[in-house]
Amino acid sequence: MPDLKSHRLAVLIDADNAQPMVAKEILSKAGRYGTATVRRAYGDWTTPNLNGWKGHLHQLAILPVQQFRFTSGKNSTDSAMIIDAMDLLHGGTVDGFCLVSSDSDFTRLATRIREAGLSVYGFGEKKTPTSFVAACNSFVFTDLKATSNQLSSVASDQPPLKPILIQAVADAAGDDGWALLGIVGSRVKQSHPEFDPRKYGKPKLSELVKCQSFLEVRKDPKNDGSRGDLLYVRAKVI
Repeated sequence: MPDLKSHRLAVLIDADNAQPMVAKEILSKAGRYGTATVRRAYGDWTTPNLNGWKGHLHQLAILPVQQFRFTSGKNSTDSAMIIDAMDLLHGGTVDGFCLVSSDSDFTRLATRIREAGLSVYGFGEKKTPTSFVAACNSFVFTDLKATSNQLSSVASDQPPLKPILIQAVADAAGDDGWALLGIVGSRVKQSHPEFDPRKYGKPKLSELVKCQSFLEVRKDPKNDGSRGDLLYVRAKVI
């Protein structure tokens, strides 16, 4: 597996379209994909509506990028973020991007980055347009909370889970039918970038697969002797 610590990421935040209280969680999740060597938040920091960001920027070492609003819209902020992303892309100093916004204006940017062979990880609210979600390698919805009270209401409007997982397991399985859960997760994200286990009432994919009657789950110790187990899944034979 690639060394994620050497996978350099640019985390670019559209502060006009993101909530400051999720910044820490976003950086934590970005750490699953690599190291956030570039951390920037874009907006007009002279306006009071961004005051809530200031403490988070300092604590999380996020660089605020000032972009004055020359018009009543927010396109100036979006444009500055897109220009910086393209500079980073062509500069060759990063291996992937985390784009934090719920704005469809970043759809073409995400597509262009992927065309260049780099990964794009999106972060935004449930209102994010499908076009932007689909343009990313994976997308994390920042306003989802996996609670039992939300399980039925959240899962009811989602695609059926069984065919998604069965296909991912089949794609990742070895000759014995068992598939490493990490690879299964990658296959799911490739086919369904908007997939999030919290939409089905579980905070992690590992917890989600364990409660599916059509899957078997097993744990194996790691070959290198390190702590923890490797989780494998396969479709039950009926």
